[in-house]
Amino acid sequence: MMRKTSVILLSAATGAALTLFVTQPRAVFMGSSARAATADTYRQLNLFGDVFERVRSDYVEKPDDTKLIESAISGMLTGLDPHSSYMDAKSFRDMQVQTRGEFGGLGIEVTMEDGLIKVVSPIDDTPASRAGVMANDIITNLDDEAVQGLTLNQAVEKMRGPVNTKIKLKIIRKGQDNPIDVTLVRDNIRVRSVRARIEQDDIAYIRITTFNEQTTEGLKREVANLSNQIGDKLKGYVIDLRNNPGGLLEEAVTVSDSFLEKGEIVSTRGRNAEETQRRTAHSGDLTKGKPVIVLVNGGSASASEIVAGALQDHKRATIVGTRSFGKGSVQTIIPLGSGNGALRLTTARYYTPSGKSIQAKGIVPDIEVLQDVPDELKSRTDTKGEASLRGHLKNDGDEKTGSQSYVPPDAKDDKALKLADDLLHGIKNSASAAPTPGGDDKAATDKPKAAN
Repeated sequence: MMRKTSVILLSAATGAALTLFVTQPRAVFMGSSARAATADTYRQLNLFGDVFERVRSDYVEKPDDTKLIESAISGMLTGLDPHSSYMDAKSFRDMQVQTRGEFGGLGIEVTMEDGLIKVVSPIDDTPASRAGVMANDIITNLDDEAVQGLTLNQAVEKMRGPVNTKIKLKIIRKGQDNPIDVTLVRDNIRVRSVRARIEQDDIAYIRITTFNEQTTEGLKREVANLSNQIGDKLKGYVIDLRNNPGGLLEEAVTVSDSFLEKGEIVSTRGRNAEETQRRTAHSGDLTKGKPVIVLVNGGSASASEIVAGALQDHKRATIVGTRSFGKGSVQTIIPLGSGNGALRLTTARYYTPSGKSIQAKGIVPDIEVLQDVPDELKSRTDTKGEASLRGHLKNDGDEKTGSQSYVPPDAKDDKALKLADDLLHGIKNSASAAPTPGGDDKAATDKPKAAN
C-alpha cells in the first residue's frame, strides 16, 4: 500500500513536503502471550465502544458524533508525547499552507503548556512582533474566550483567519502584575525564513527564523548576494538560529548540506532497526570553505538543532550561545483520506553524525555566551526546554533543561554576535573565548573544534 507522508521536526505547528514510503505486510506469529495481549486490547476497544454509546444516548445534550470521535483520537495522540496530535481537515489544510510559508494570521510560533498557549517566539515583521508579543508569554484568552480546554490546533485555528480582521489576546507575562490585553489585526503572513545583512563590512550575517519549503533557496540567494557585495574581503559567515523553533526535516538536511562536502548529516531511528535512515552530504560547499559561526540559544529547537549538531560534529562551524531546546524527535504527517485530516505522529528519534541524541538535552555550544538582560526582563529570559514538557520522550543519562533565550533587539548589545565577529576577525579564538571548565558545559577545548 502506498501512503503519502510528511516528516517534520518542530516545537509548534507547521507542515512538510510530501514523501512516499511503502508499507509491507508483516507476517504474524503469535504465541499465547501475544494472543492474550491482543484479546485484552479488543476488550479495551469494546470498553471504548460502550462509553461512546453511553455518551451518545445519555449526555444532557445530543453530541456531535464526529466531534466525539475526533476528540477521542486527539486525546489518544496527545497522551503519547507533547508533539503527537490529530489535525482535522481544516487544520491539515492550514498546516500545508503554513509549510509553503504564507498564511493569514498573527505571526507567532506557539506550543501548549499546562492547558494554556505559550509563545515560543514571534515571527519577525508580523502583527505579533510589532505589537510586542514576546517569547514565553502565556495566552489565556482569545477574543475573551478562555483557551483552557482547547487543543493546540483549535487555538491556532482561532488565531488564524482572513486578512484585516481583528483578534484580542489576553497575555500573562512573568514580571507583570496584571494581564496584558493586545488587539492584533491579522495579516498575510509571508514567512521570510531567511534574512541577511553585512556585519562590519566583511562578515555575512544570515538569520534563519524557521525551516519551510523556501528556506534552502533563501539561504542560497542570500549567500550569493552577500558574497557578491562583500567580495574578496569576506571573512566568514554567522548563521543565526536563535529562537528558531524548527520545521521541515528535508530543509534541515539541505541547509546543513550547503556547508558540507561529505559525511553524514543526521540519522533517524524508529522503533525497529530496519527503519533507520541516514542522510549524507553531497559535494559542494556553498560558502567555499569560509569560516562559519552558528548562534543558538534555548529557543533553538528541532530542525535548527540538526543543523547545529551536524556542523558541530563535522567541525565545520563553531557553535556559540547557550544550550538549545533539546527536541530530538521526528514527527510524520500521515493523511487519513479525503476530509479526514491527518495524524502528526512521533515516529523516530534523530541523532547527530556522532551518534548523539539531543532529546531532552540539547546542543551544548562550543562557547557559552550569556547575554546582559535588562532588569525588567530578567525573570523571563530562560526557556525551560524539552525536558520540562510533560510526557516528553526520555533520554539516557542526565536530562538538561533551562537555557537563556534572550536576544538583544540592538545588535550592538548582542554579546554572542560580538564574539562571533571577534572570532572571524581573529581577535579571539575558540580556546580563549571558552568558559572555564567546571560546570555542566565544559570548555571548548574539551569538545570537537571547528575548522575555522
